[in-house]
Amino acid sequence: MAQVILQRIADGDKNAVQDCLDKYSGLIWSLARRMCRNTADAEDAVQEIFIDIWKNAGRFDETQASETTFIAMIARRRLIDRLRKVTRQPDIDSLEDILHEPSKDVSEDILTCIEAKEAAKAMKGLRIEQRQAIYLSVVQGCSHQEIADALNMPLGTVKTHIRRGLMQMREILDLGNSGNMKEVSA
Repeated sequence: MAQVILQRIADGDKNAVQDCLDKYSGLIWSLARRMCRNTADAEDAVQEIFIDIWKNAGRFDETQASETTFIAMIARRRLIDRLRKVTRQPDIDSLEDILHEPSKDVSEDILTCIEAKEAAKAMKGLRIEQRQAIYLSVVQGCSHQEIADALNMPLGTVKTHIRRGLMQMREILDLGNSGNMKEVSA
């Protein structure tokens, strides 16, 4: 099996950095563009995200998550941090920003769609409290404390619901020890 890009980065392989940019720039740009107010903010966010990826490459454990999931979670956390810093005043995108969309690999979009449908099916197998907590954490980007406040639950209970729900989803999706999903703390 070929060594994953993040492991190569952690080992100091200079070519791995370019491989990482080539493979994941579309994904990260797409996430940044959706969550940032304008192109300039998205460009800054992408730079910060790749720096975080390179700094944290050594923490990647392929038994816990896929490389794509690990990278997406770093991007998500960085983007949520940026959103929390931004004032609530809306910034109107220019026509150029609205019309400019990154080129996408259709096969990746199809795979993402299939995985999302499987995850949604797996979510239906969870208890309602687990579903709510995971939805608020993963989809809405809420912190554990924000979820506890929203659901009027103790913080420890929220963390337990998320952890057990993710473990149950892993079983439902038959991910076993290959672990294409990683437990996250928001």
